Amino acid sequence: MRRDIASLAARLMAADGIDDFSLAKRKAARQLGAPNSEALPTNQEVETALLAYQALYQEDEQRERLAVMRREALALMQRLRPFHPYLTGPVLIGTAGRYSRAEIDLYADSGKEVEIFLLDQHLDFEHVDPGRGPEAPELRLLVTGEVGKAGETTGFLLSVYPHGQERVRRRSPHTGQSERRAGIEALTALLAAEVD
Repeated sequence: MRRDIASLAARLMAADGIDDFSLAKRKAARQLGAPNSEALPTNQEVETALLAYQALYQEDEQRERLAVMRREALALMQRLRPFHPYLTGPVLIGTAGRYSRAEIDLYADSGKEVEIFLLDQHLDFEHVDPGRGPEAPELRLLVTGEVGKAGETTGFLLSVYPHGQERVRRRSPHTGQSERRAGIEALTALLAAEVD
């Protein structure tokens, strides 16, 4: 039953644009008639099922989507170079859906410094709840609009951390595992490898 819930949750995330693992698992369990007390799959299990689903049913679309989102993320990261940007989350891992946002971590002396920079760059943004806890960013901003040369509109979730925390390895809010991240050079290499 656990595997069935993971598979259905993955399908819901891929096809319906659900980006919340917990919501997808609860909805899948309800649709399969699983009792609430039954152990739900981990986010890691759902992520693995999601990668498998996308490879099987959305391979070409997924490859194109990821390439566009990664190019757009790279374009924004190059503009944000003073803040040591790192791409994280579904766009880097490869599970980004149609409605996913590219997640970028920034490191600055203050969040205000990033806000002023975005205003100077004529990038529209809005504040998002940064969450709570020891790994929560100082500031979280949602940037939308055309930011790169591809002319695509992608949403970017910018998480601003204190400058001294750049070397700290965070846990993924999605899986609880150590979070993968890619700086400008690593993302450039990833995009070049995809072309080959």
